[in-house]
Amino acid sequence: MRMLKRGKDYNEVYNNFRWKISKFYNIAQEACDKWAKDKYRLCLIYEDEKGNIEKYSFWEMKKLSNKFANALRAHDINRLDRVGVLLGQRPETLISQLAIFKLGAISVPLFTLFGPDALEYRLKDSGAKAVITDSDNIEKIISIKDNLPALKYIICTGPEIVKDTLSFTDLIDKGSSDFRIEKTKADDPAVIIYTSGTTGPPKGALHAHRVLLGHLPGVEFFHNFFPQRGDLYWTPADWAWIGGLFDVLFPSLHYGIPVLAFRARKFDPEYAFYMMAKHGVRNVFMPPTALKMMRNVPKPRKKFPDLNLRTIGSGGETLGEETLNWGIENLGVIINEFYGQTECNLVIGNCSEIMPVKPGSMGRPIPGHVVEVIDEKGTVLPPGEIGEIAVRKNDPVMFLGYWKKPDATEEKFVGDWWTMTDLARKDEDGYFYFVGRKDDVISSAGYRIGPGEIEDTLLKHPAVALSAVIGKPDSLRGEIVKAFVVVKEGFQPTKELSKELQEFVKERLSAHEYPREIEFVKELPMTATGKIKRAELKQLEIEKLKKEQQKR
Repeated sequence: MRMLKRGKDYNEVYNNFRWKISKFYNIAQEACDKWAKDKYRLCLIYEDEKGNIEKYSFWEMKKLSNKFANALRAHDINRLDRVGVLLGQRPETLISQLAIFKLGAISVPLFTLFGPDALEYRLKDSGAKAVITDSDNIEKIISIKDNLPALKYIICTGPEIVKDTLSFTDLIDKGSSDFRIEKTKADDPAVIIYTSGTTGPPKGALHAHRVLLGHLPGVEFFHNFFPQRGDLYWTPADWAWIGGLFDVLFPSLHYGIPVLAFRARKFDPEYAFYMMAKHGVRNVFMPPTALKMMRNVPKPRKKFPDLNLRTIGSGGETLGEETLNWGIENLGVIINEFYGQTECNLVIGNCSEIMPVKPGSMGRPIPGHVVEVIDEKGTVLPPGEIGEIAVRKNDPVMFLGYWKKPDATEEKFVGDWWTMTDLARKDEDGYFYFVGRKDDVISSAGYRIGPGEIEDTLLKHPAVALSAVIGKPDSLRGEIVKAFVVVKEGFQPTKELSKELQEFVKERLSAHEYPREIEFVKELPMTATGKIKRAELKQLEIEKLKKEQQKR
Protein backbone atom coordinates (compact mmCIF):
# COMPACT_ATOMS: atom_id res chain seq x y z
CA MET A 1 0.00 0.00 0.00
CA ARG A 2 1.36 3.40 -1.00
CA MET A 3 1.92 6.14 1.57
CA LEU A 4 1.20 8.91 -0.91
CA LYS A 5 -2.30 9.68 -2.17
CA ARG A 6 -2.49 10.80 -5.77
CA GLY A 7 -3.57 14.37 -6.37
CA LYS A 8 -3.92 16.89 -9.16
CA ASP A 9 -0.72 18.72 -8.23
CA TYR A 10 2.20 18.87 -5.78
CA ASN A 11 0.40 20.99 -3.18
CA GLU A 12 -2.50 18.57 -2.92
CA VAL A 13 -0.21 15.54 -2.53
CA TYR A 14 2.00 17.31 0.02
CA ASN A 15 -0.83 18.69 2.13
CA ASN A 16 -2.78 15.41 2.21
CA PHE A 17 0.15 13.35 3.54
CA ARG A 18 0.15 11.99 7.09
CA TRP A 19 2.73 9.70 8.69
CA LYS A 20 1.52 6.32 9.95
CA ILE A 21 4.17 4.86 12.23
CA SER A 22 3.29 2.04 14.58
CA LYS A 23 5.03 1.61 17.93
CA PHE A 24 6.60 -1.70 16.92
CA TYR A 25 8.33 -2.12 13.58
CA ASN A 26 11.03 -4.35 12.12
CA ILE A 27 12.62 -3.91 8.70
CA ALA A 28 12.93 -7.67 8.09
CA GLN A 29 9.23 -8.25 8.72
CA GLU A 30 8.17 -5.39 6.46
CA ALA A 31 10.67 -5.99 3.63
CA CYS A 32 10.46 -9.77 3.50
CA ASP A 33 8.37 -11.93 5.82
CA LYS A 34 5.02 -10.24 5.23
CA TRP A 35 5.19 -11.33 1.57
CA ALA A 36 6.30 -14.92 2.26
CA LYS A 37 2.74 -16.27 2.36
CA ASP A 38 2.87 -16.24 -1.42
CA LYS A 39 5.42 -19.00 -1.93
CA TYR A 40 6.29 -17.93 -5.46
CA ARG A 41 6.37 -14.13 -5.23
CA LEU A 42 9.69 -13.00 -6.73
CA CYS A 43 12.01 -11.14 -4.38
CA LEU A 44 15.49 -11.07 -5.93
CA ILE A 45 17.11 -11.69 -9.30
CA TYR A 46 20.86 -12.17 -9.02
CA GLU A 47 23.27 -12.27 -11.95
CA ASP A 48 26.96 -12.79 -11.24
CA GLU A 49 29.86 -11.56 -13.36
CA LYS A 50 29.88 -14.81 -15.35
CA GLY A 51 26.24 -14.41 -16.35
CA ASN A 52 24.84 -17.08 -14.00
CA ILE A 53 21.34 -16.16 -12.82
CA GLU A 54 19.63 -17.10 -9.54
CA LYS A 55 16.11 -16.16 -8.48
CA TYR A 56 14.73 -16.06 -4.95
CA SER A 57 11.16 -15.79 -3.74
CA PHE A 58 10.22 -13.95 -0.55
CA TRP A 59 9.37 -17.33 0.97
CA GLU A 60 12.89 -18.62 0.24
CA MET A 61 14.48 -15.42 1.55
CA LYS A 62 12.46 -15.68 4.75
CA LYS A 63 13.60 -19.26 5.35
CA LEU A 64 17.26 -18.53 4.57
CA SER A 65 17.38 -15.44 6.78
CA ASN A 66 15.66 -17.37 9.59
CA LYS A 67 18.31 -20.06 9.35
CA PHE A 68 21.10 -17.50 9.46
CA ALA A 69 19.50 -15.59 12.34
CA ASN A 70 19.37 -18.82 14.37
CA ALA A 71 23.01 -19.54 13.54
CA LEU A 72 24.09 -16.05 14.62
CA ARG A 73 22.15 -16.37 17.88
CA ALA A 74 23.85 -19.71 18.52
CA HIS A 75 27.16 -17.82 18.32
CA ASP A 76 26.03 -15.28 20.91
CA ILE A 77 25.02 -12.52 18.48
CA ASN A 78 22.12 -10.82 20.23
CA ARG A 79 20.06 -7.66 20.41
CA LEU A 80 22.06 -4.45 19.79
CA ASP A 81 25.27 -6.34 18.91
CA ARG A 82 26.95 -4.86 15.82
CA VAL A 83 27.61 -7.04 12.78
CA GLY A 84 29.67 -5.88 9.79
CA VAL A 85 28.46 -6.85 6.31
CA LEU A 86 31.33 -6.64 3.79
CA LEU A 87 29.54 -7.93 0.69
CA GLY A 88 28.43 -6.57 -2.68
CA GLN A 89 25.09 -6.88 -4.46
CA ARG A 90 24.36 -10.57 -3.91
CA PRO A 91 21.83 -12.82 -2.13
CA GLU A 92 24.06 -13.37 0.92
CA THR A 93 24.00 -9.63 1.56
CA LEU A 94 20.22 -9.53 1.79
CA ILE A 95 20.11 -12.74 3.84
CA SER A 96 22.65 -11.26 6.28
CA GLN A 97 20.90 -7.92 6.63
CA LEU A 98 17.50 -9.52 7.22
CA ALA A 99 18.93 -11.93 9.79
CA ILE A 100 20.61 -9.10 11.70
CA PHE A 101 17.37 -7.10 11.78
CA LYS A 102 15.42 -10.17 12.92
CA LEU A 103 17.76 -10.52 15.89
CA GLY A 104 17.34 -6.88 16.85
CA ALA A 105 21.08 -6.53 16.27
CA ILE A 106 22.68 -3.60 14.40
CA SER A 107 23.97 -3.95 10.86
CA VAL A 108 27.18 -2.16 9.80
CA PRO A 109 27.26 -2.14 5.96
CA LEU A 110 30.80 -1.95 4.54
CA PHE A 111 31.91 -1.13 1.00
CA THR A 112 33.87 -3.91 -0.69
CA LEU A 113 36.38 -1.46 -2.19
CA PHE A 114 37.46 -0.29 1.26
CA GLY A 115 41.05 -1.11 2.13
CA PRO A 116 42.17 -2.56 5.48
CA ASP A 117 42.61 0.84 7.16
CA ALA A 118 39.09 2.00 6.27
CA LEU A 119 37.62 -1.30 7.42
CA GLU A 120 39.60 -1.31 10.65
CA TYR A 121 38.39 2.18 11.52
CA ARG A 122 34.71 1.32 11.00
CA LEU A 123 34.80 -2.09 12.66
CA LYS A 124 36.72 -0.74 15.65
CA ASP A 125 34.57 2.37 15.98
CA SER A 126 31.34 0.36 15.83
CA GLY A 127 32.67 -2.38 18.11
CA ALA A 128 31.49 -5.04 15.67
CA LYS A 129 31.21 -8.50 17.23
CA ALA A 130 31.16 -10.29 13.88
CA VAL A 131 31.77 -9.54 10.22
CA ILE A 132 30.37 -11.34 7.17
CA THR A 133 32.42 -11.24 3.97
CA ASP A 134 33.49 -13.25 0.92
CA SER A 135 36.69 -14.81 -0.44
CA ASP A 136 37.56 -11.60 -2.33
CA ASN A 137 37.71 -9.59 0.89
CA ILE A 138 38.57 -12.12 3.58
CA GLU A 139 42.30 -11.33 3.58
CA LYS A 140 41.60 -7.69 4.44
CA ILE A 141 39.72 -8.78 7.56
CA ILE A 142 42.29 -11.37 8.55
CA SER A 143 45.06 -8.76 8.26
CA ILE A 144 43.35 -6.45 10.79
CA LYS A 145 41.56 -8.87 13.13
CA ASP A 146 44.27 -8.62 15.83
CA ASN A 147 43.56 -4.88 16.05
CA LEU A 148 39.84 -5.47 16.65
CA PRO A 149 39.36 -6.65 20.24
CA ALA A 150 35.56 -6.75 19.97
CA LEU A 151 35.56 -8.94 16.85
CA LYS A 152 34.80 -12.56 17.78
CA TYR A 153 33.63 -14.09 14.50
CA ILE A 154 34.59 -13.81 10.84
CA ILE A 155 32.01 -15.45 8.58
CA CYS A 156 32.97 -16.18 4.97
CA THR A 157 30.67 -17.00 2.07
CA GLY A 158 31.66 -19.36 -0.73
CA PRO A 159 32.70 -23.01 -0.90
CA GLU A 160 36.29 -22.53 0.32
CA ILE A 161 37.06 -23.17 3.99
CA VAL A 162 39.24 -20.39 5.41
CA LYS A 163 41.20 -20.95 8.62
CA ASP A 164 39.85 -19.21 11.75
CA THR A 165 36.57 -18.33 10.04
CA LEU A 166 33.03 -19.70 10.05
CA SER A 167 31.43 -20.92 6.83
CA PHE A 168 28.30 -18.98 5.83
CA THR A 169 26.98 -22.04 4.00
CA ASP A 170 27.52 -24.35 6.98
CA LEU A 171 25.79 -21.92 9.32
CA ILE A 172 22.79 -21.75 6.98
CA ASP A 173 22.66 -25.54 6.70
CA LYS A 174 22.69 -26.02 10.47
CA GLY A 175 20.15 -23.33 11.33
CA SER A 176 16.46 -23.94 11.84
CA SER A 177 14.11 -22.33 9.32
CA ASP A 178 11.77 -21.23 12.11
CA PHE A 179 12.57 -17.96 13.86
CA ARG A 180 10.56 -15.52 15.90
CA ILE A 181 11.53 -11.97 15.03
CA GLU A 182 12.54 -9.79 17.97
CA LYS A 183 9.80 -7.32 18.87
CA THR A 184 11.63 -4.13 17.98
CA LYS A 185 10.21 -0.65 18.36
CA ALA A 186 10.23 1.75 15.43
CA ASP A 187 12.84 3.84 17.28
CA ASP A 188 15.12 0.91 18.12
CA PRO A 189 18.59 0.99 16.47
CA ALA A 190 18.93 -1.05 13.27
CA VAL A 191 21.90 0.10 11.19
CA ILE A 192 25.07 2.21 11.35
CA ILE A 193 26.00 3.73 8.00
CA TYR A 194 29.27 5.61 7.94
CA THR A 195 29.45 8.98 6.25
CA SER A 196 31.59 9.16 3.13
CA GLY A 197 34.28 11.16 4.90
CA THR A 198 34.70 13.89 2.31
CA THR A 199 35.84 16.14 5.17
CA GLY A 200 37.18 14.79 8.45
CA PRO A 201 37.04 11.17 9.69
CA PRO A 202 33.90 9.15 8.93
CA LYS A 203 31.15 9.20 11.52
CA GLY A 204 28.66 6.40 12.05
CA ALA A 205 25.08 7.52 11.41
CA LEU A 206 22.90 5.35 13.67
CA HIS A 207 19.45 4.76 12.18
CA ALA A 208 16.36 3.18 13.69
CA HIS A 209 14.06 0.61 12.08
CA ARG A 210 11.74 3.49 11.13
CA VAL A 211 14.35 4.69 8.63
CA LEU A 212 12.69 2.42 6.06
CA LEU A 213 9.28 4.02 6.67
CA GLY A 214 10.92 7.43 6.43
CA HIS A 215 12.22 6.68 2.95
CA LEU A 216 8.95 5.40 1.48
CA PRO A 217 7.31 8.73 0.53
CA GLY A 218 10.51 9.76 -1.27
CA VAL A 219 10.79 6.53 -3.26
CA GLU A 220 7.12 6.73 -4.23
CA PHE A 221 7.60 10.39 -5.17
CA PHE A 222 10.67 10.32 -7.43
CA HIS A 223 9.47 7.12 -9.11
CA ASN A 224 6.15 8.78 -10.05
CA PHE A 225 3.95 6.93 -7.54
CA PHE A 226 5.92 3.71 -7.15
CA PRO A 227 5.01 0.89 -7.26
CA GLN A 228 3.13 0.20 -10.45
CA ARG A 229 2.37 -3.03 -12.25
CA GLY A 230 5.48 -4.54 -13.86
CA ASP A 231 7.97 -2.48 -11.86
CA LEU A 232 11.41 -3.99 -11.27
CA TYR A 233 14.13 -1.97 -9.53
CA TRP A 234 17.92 -1.79 -9.98
CA THR A 235 20.81 0.48 -9.11
CA PRO A 236 24.54 0.31 -9.82
CA ALA A 237 25.09 1.88 -6.39
CA ASP A 238 26.53 -0.46 -3.81
CA TRP A 239 24.32 -1.88 -1.09
CA ALA A 240 26.77 -0.62 1.53
CA TRP A 241 25.41 2.92 1.21
CA ILE A 242 22.14 4.48 2.25
CA GLY A 243 21.33 5.07 -1.43
CA GLY A 244 21.66 1.39 -2.36
CA LEU A 245 19.97 0.06 0.77
CA PHE A 246 17.19 2.54 1.49
CA ASP A 247 16.59 4.28 -1.83
CA VAL A 248 16.37 0.92 -3.61
CA LEU A 249 16.65 -2.48 -1.91
CA PHE A 250 14.46 -2.32 1.18
CA PRO A 251 11.79 0.11 -0.11
CA SER A 252 11.27 -1.99 -3.23
CA LEU A 253 10.96 -5.18 -1.19
CA HIS A 254 8.64 -3.40 1.24
CA TYR A 255 6.18 -3.11 -1.66
CA GLY A 256 6.79 -6.68 -2.81
CA ILE A 257 8.59 -5.45 -5.95
CA PRO A 258 11.62 -7.53 -7.04
CA VAL A 259 15.13 -6.11 -7.17
CA LEU A 260 17.88 -6.95 -9.63
CA ALA A 261 21.20 -7.63 -7.89
CA PHE A 262 24.16 -7.00 -10.15
CA ARG A 263 27.18 -4.78 -9.72
CA ALA A 264 30.21 -4.94 -11.99
CA ARG A 265 33.65 -4.24 -10.54
CA LYS A 266 33.82 -1.22 -12.84
CA PHE A 267 30.79 0.62 -14.16
CA ASP A 268 30.32 0.07 -17.88
CA PRO A 269 27.54 2.30 -19.26
CA GLU A 270 26.87 0.14 -22.31
CA TYR A 271 26.66 -3.01 -20.21
CA ALA A 272 24.31 -1.23 -17.81
CA PHE A 273 21.93 -0.60 -20.70
CA TYR A 274 22.27 -4.25 -21.75
CA MET A 275 21.45 -5.52 -18.24
CA MET A 276 18.44 -3.25 -17.86
CA ALA A 277 17.08 -4.39 -21.22
CA LYS A 278 17.82 -8.06 -20.52
CA HIS A 279 16.00 -8.20 -17.19
CA GLY A 280 13.19 -5.78 -17.97
CA VAL A 281 14.24 -3.18 -15.40
CA ARG A 282 11.59 -0.46 -15.09
CA ASN A 283 12.97 1.72 -12.30
CA VAL A 284 16.54 2.78 -11.55
CA PHE A 285 18.43 4.93 -9.12
CA MET A 286 21.38 6.16 -11.15
CA PRO A 287 24.02 8.48 -9.62
CA PRO A 288 24.75 11.58 -11.74
CA THR A 289 28.28 10.44 -12.57
CA ALA A 290 26.91 7.20 -14.02
CA LEU A 291 24.29 9.10 -16.04
CA LYS A 292 26.95 11.39 -17.47
CA MET A 293 28.94 8.33 -18.55
CA MET A 294 25.82 6.77 -20.10
CA ARG A 295 25.35 9.85 -22.26
CA ASN A 296 28.32 8.63 -24.29
CA VAL A 297 26.34 5.58 -25.52
CA PRO A 298 24.68 6.67 -28.79
CA LYS A 299 20.98 5.92 -29.39
CA PRO A 300 20.56 3.44 -26.50
CA ARG A 301 16.92 2.58 -27.29
CA LYS A 302 17.83 1.68 -30.86
CA LYS A 303 20.82 -0.39 -29.73
CA PHE A 304 18.80 -2.09 -26.94
CA PRO A 305 15.22 -2.35 -28.25
CA ASP A 306 14.02 -4.18 -25.11
CA LEU A 307 14.97 -1.21 -22.94
CA ASN A 308 11.72 -0.04 -21.33
CA LEU A 309 12.42 2.24 -18.37
CA ARG A 310 9.48 3.86 -16.59
CA THR A 311 11.37 6.03 -14.10
CA ILE A 312 14.88 7.21 -13.28
CA GLY A 313 15.86 8.81 -9.99
CA SER A 314 19.19 10.50 -9.44
CA GLY A 315 20.86 12.18 -6.48
CA GLY A 316 24.20 12.91 -4.89
CA GLU A 317 25.43 15.66 -7.22
CA THR A 318 23.69 18.36 -9.24
CA LEU A 319 22.36 16.81 -12.43
CA GLY A 320 22.12 19.79 -14.77
CA GLU A 321 20.06 20.71 -17.80
CA GLU A 322 22.21 18.82 -20.30
CA THR A 323 21.68 15.44 -18.64
CA LEU A 324 17.97 16.12 -18.09
CA ASN A 325 17.49 16.84 -21.79
CA TRP A 326 19.50 13.75 -22.72
CA GLY A 327 17.16 11.57 -20.62
CA ILE A 328 14.07 12.92 -22.34
CA GLU A 329 15.50 12.67 -25.86
CA ASN A 330 17.32 9.33 -25.56
CA LEU A 331 15.35 7.38 -22.93
CA GLY A 332 11.91 8.96 -23.10
CA VAL A 333 12.07 9.55 -19.34
CA ILE A 334 12.15 12.73 -17.27
CA ILE A 335 14.88 12.09 -14.70
CA ASN A 336 13.62 12.96 -11.22
CA GLU A 337 16.42 14.46 -9.19
CA PHE A 338 16.30 14.14 -5.40
CA TYR A 339 18.37 15.18 -2.41
CA GLY A 340 19.36 13.84 0.99
CA GLN A 341 22.32 12.76 3.06
CA THR A 342 23.36 9.75 5.12
CA GLU A 343 21.96 11.27 8.30
CA CYS A 344 18.65 12.47 6.83
CA ASN A 345 17.91 11.12 3.39
CA LEU A 346 15.29 11.71 0.69
CA VAL A 347 13.81 14.98 1.91
CA ILE A 348 13.72 16.96 -1.36
CA GLY A 349 12.82 15.66 -4.78
CA ASN A 350 10.95 15.85 -8.06
CA CYS A 351 7.88 13.98 -9.25
CA SER A 352 7.40 14.79 -12.94
CA GLU A 353 3.87 13.36 -12.89
CA ILE A 354 2.51 16.17 -10.70
CA MET A 355 5.02 19.04 -10.98
CA PRO A 356 7.26 20.66 -13.59
CA VAL A 357 10.90 19.60 -13.33
CA LYS A 358 13.04 22.72 -13.41
CA PRO A 359 16.57 22.21 -14.80
CA GLY A 360 19.16 22.77 -12.10
CA SER A 361 16.68 22.29 -9.25
CA MET A 362 16.65 19.42 -6.77
CA GLY A 363 12.88 19.77 -6.48
CA ARG A 364 10.59 20.56 -3.57
CA PRO A 365 10.18 19.06 -0.08
CA ILE A 366 8.96 15.47 -0.32
CA PRO A 367 5.60 14.94 1.42
CA GLY A 368 6.09 14.29 5.13
CA HIS A 369 9.23 16.42 5.43
CA VAL A 370 9.54 20.06 6.48
CA VAL A 371 12.60 21.50 4.73
CA GLU A 372 13.77 25.11 4.57
CA VAL A 373 16.76 27.33 3.84
CA ILE A 374 17.94 28.95 7.07
CA ASP A 375 20.63 31.33 8.29
CA GLU A 376 23.11 30.65 11.10
CA LYS A 377 20.53 31.62 13.75
CA GLY A 378 17.88 29.25 12.40
CA THR A 379 15.77 31.93 10.74
CA VAL A 380 14.00 30.80 7.58
CA LEU A 381 15.31 32.82 4.63
CA PRO A 382 13.14 34.32 1.88
CA PRO A 383 13.29 33.05 -1.73
CA GLY A 384 16.50 33.90 -3.56
CA GLU A 385 18.75 34.11 -0.50
CA ILE A 386 21.50 31.53 0.00
CA GLY A 387 21.54 29.64 3.28
CA GLU A 388 21.86 26.17 4.73
CA ILE A 389 19.39 23.40 3.95
CA ALA A 390 17.66 22.34 7.16
CA VAL A 391 15.09 19.71 8.13
CA ARG A 392 12.78 20.05 11.12
CA LYS A 393 13.74 17.67 13.92
CA ASN A 394 11.82 14.49 14.80
CA ASP A 395 11.51 13.58 11.12
CA PRO A 396 11.02 9.79 10.73
CA VAL A 397 13.86 9.53 8.19
CA MET A 398 16.31 11.36 10.46
CA PHE A 399 19.01 9.35 12.20
CA LEU A 400 19.16 8.76 15.95
CA GLY A 401 22.60 10.37 16.17
CA TYR A 402 26.26 9.83 15.44
CA TRP A 403 27.52 6.62 16.99
CA LYS A 404 29.30 7.44 20.27
CA LYS A 405 29.50 11.14 19.27
CA PRO A 406 26.64 12.99 21.00
CA ASP A 407 28.47 16.34 20.84
CA ALA A 408 28.92 16.04 17.06
CA THR A 409 25.20 15.30 16.78
CA GLU A 410 24.17 18.34 18.84
CA GLU A 411 26.49 20.62 16.86
CA LYS A 412 24.42 20.02 13.71
CA PHE A 413 21.16 21.22 15.28
CA VAL A 414 20.16 24.88 15.27
CA GLY A 415 17.05 25.17 17.39
CA ASP A 416 14.43 22.85 15.88
CA TRP A 417 16.43 22.38 12.67
CA TRP A 418 18.87 19.68 11.60
CA THR A 419 21.41 21.40 9.36
CA MET A 420 22.56 19.54 6.25
CA THR A 421 25.91 21.36 5.78
CA ASP A 422 24.82 22.15 2.24
CA LEU A 423 24.00 25.58 0.89
CA ALA A 424 21.02 26.26 -1.33
CA ARG A 425 18.46 28.84 -2.34
CA LYS A 426 14.73 28.53 -2.95
CA ASP A 427 12.75 30.17 -5.70
CA GLU A 428 9.27 31.69 -5.41
CA ASP A 429 7.68 28.31 -6.25
CA GLY A 430 9.49 26.50 -3.43
CA TYR A 431 12.06 24.69 -5.60
CA PHE A 432 15.50 24.17 -4.04
CA TYR A 433 18.71 24.93 -5.96
CA PHE A 434 21.94 23.40 -4.67
CA VAL A 435 24.75 25.95 -4.32
CA GLY A 436 27.48 23.76 -2.82
CA ARG A 437 28.82 22.22 0.32
CA LYS A 438 29.07 24.76 3.10
CA ASP A 439 32.86 24.67 2.77
CA ASP A 440 32.81 24.36 -1.05
CA VAL A 441 31.31 27.78 -1.77
CA ILE A 442 33.85 30.00 -3.50
CA SER A 443 34.25 33.56 -2.23
CA SER A 444 35.80 35.63 -5.00
CA ALA A 445 35.98 39.42 -5.04
CA GLY A 446 32.89 39.65 -2.86
CA TYR A 447 30.90 37.11 -4.87
CA ARG A 448 29.70 33.80 -3.43
CA ILE A 449 30.01 31.23 -6.20
CA GLY A 450 28.73 27.66 -6.17
CA PRO A 451 30.87 25.11 -8.04
CA GLY A 452 27.93 22.96 -9.22
CA GLU A 453 26.59 25.44 -11.74
CA ILE A 454 30.04 25.96 -13.31
CA GLU A 455 30.61 22.20 -13.51
CA ASP A 456 27.26 21.77 -15.22
CA THR A 457 28.13 24.45 -17.78
CA LEU A 458 31.51 22.88 -18.54
CA LEU A 459 29.79 19.53 -19.11
CA LYS A 460 27.76 21.09 -21.90
CA HIS A 461 30.95 21.56 -23.92
CA PRO A 462 31.48 18.65 -26.34
CA ALA A 463 35.10 18.15 -25.19
CA VAL A 464 34.35 17.73 -21.46
CA ALA A 465 33.72 14.30 -19.91
CA LEU A 466 33.93 15.29 -16.22
CA SER A 467 34.72 18.46 -14.31
CA ALA A 468 35.33 19.64 -10.75
CA VAL A 469 35.47 23.25 -9.61
CA ILE A 470 37.08 24.66 -6.46
CA GLY A 471 38.12 27.99 -5.02
CA LYS A 472 41.88 28.43 -5.24
CA PRO A 473 43.39 30.85 -2.68
CA ASP A 474 44.31 34.19 -4.29
CA SER A 475 45.91 37.23 -2.68
CA LEU A 476 43.84 39.71 -4.70
CA ARG A 477 40.38 38.17 -4.89
CA GLY A 478 40.48 35.91 -1.85
CA GLU A 479 39.79 32.96 -4.12
CA ILE A 480 39.66 32.39 -7.85
CA VAL A 481 37.64 29.77 -9.65
CA LYS A 482 39.75 26.83 -10.76
CA ALA A 483 38.42 23.94 -12.85
CA PHE A 484 39.82 20.44 -13.18
CA VAL A 485 38.71 18.88 -16.45
CA VAL A 486 38.76 15.34 -17.86
CA VAL A 487 38.47 15.53 -21.65
CA LYS A 488 36.55 13.08 -23.81
CA GLU A 489 38.28 10.64 -26.12
CA GLY A 490 39.27 12.35 -29.35
CA PHE A 491 40.05 15.73 -27.76
CA GLN A 492 43.45 17.05 -26.72
CA PRO A 493 44.09 19.05 -23.51
CA THR A 494 45.63 22.16 -25.05
CA LYS A 495 45.96 25.86 -24.18
CA GLU A 496 43.54 26.60 -26.98
CA LEU A 497 40.93 24.29 -25.47
CA SER A 498 41.47 25.90 -22.05
CA LYS A 499 40.74 29.36 -23.47
CA GLU A 500 37.75 27.99 -25.36
CA LEU A 501 36.29 26.54 -22.16
CA GLN A 502 36.81 29.81 -20.30
CA GLU A 503 34.92 31.72 -22.99
CA PHE A 504 32.28 28.99 -23.04
CA VAL A 505 31.54 29.52 -19.32
CA LYS A 506 31.68 33.31 -19.66
CA GLU A 507 29.12 33.20 -22.41
CA ARG A 508 26.77 30.65 -20.89
CA LEU A 509 27.01 31.47 -17.20
CA SER A 510 28.61 34.69 -16.03
CA ALA A 511 31.82 36.66 -16.47
CA HIS A 512 32.56 36.63 -12.74
CA GLU A 513 32.13 32.85 -12.50
CA TYR A 514 34.34 31.61 -15.30
CA PRO A 515 37.38 29.49 -14.27
CA ARG A 516 40.46 31.69 -14.32
CA GLU A 517 42.54 28.53 -14.20
CA ILE A 518 41.91 25.19 -15.89
CA GLU A 519 43.94 22.08 -15.21
CA PHE A 520 43.46 19.01 -17.38
CA VAL A 521 43.61 15.72 -15.48
CA LYS A 522 43.13 12.06 -16.38
CA GLU A 523 40.72 11.40 -13.51
CA LEU A 524 39.09 13.10 -10.53
CA PRO A 525 39.29 11.96 -6.91
CA MET A 526 35.92 10.61 -5.81
CA THR A 527 34.39 9.09 -2.72
CA ALA A 528 33.22 5.48 -2.84
CA THR A 529 29.70 6.81 -3.47
CA GLY A 530 30.78 8.66 -6.61
CA LYS A 531 30.95 12.19 -5.20
CA ILE A 532 33.82 14.43 -6.28
CA LYS A 533 36.27 15.16 -3.46
CA ARG A 534 36.54 18.91 -3.96
CA ALA A 535 38.13 19.28 -0.52
CA GLU A 536 41.00 17.03 -1.61
CA LEU A 537 41.57 19.06 -4.77
CA LYS A 538 41.52 22.27 -2.76
CA GLN A 539 44.02 20.93 -0.23
CA LEU A 540 46.41 20.00 -3.05
CA GLU A 541 46.24 23.58 -4.32
CA ILE A 542 46.97 24.96 -0.85
CA GLU A 543 50.00 22.68 -0.56
CA LYS A 544 51.26 23.79 -3.99
CA LEU A 545 51.00 27.44 -2.95
CA LYS A 546 52.92 26.77 0.27
CA LYS A 547 55.75 25.14 -1.67
CA GLU A 548 55.90 28.05 -4.10
CA GLN A 549 56.07 30.53 -1.22
CA GLN A 550 58.86 28.55 0.42
CA LYS A 551 60.87 28.66 -2.81
CA ARG A 552 60.59 32.45 -2.84
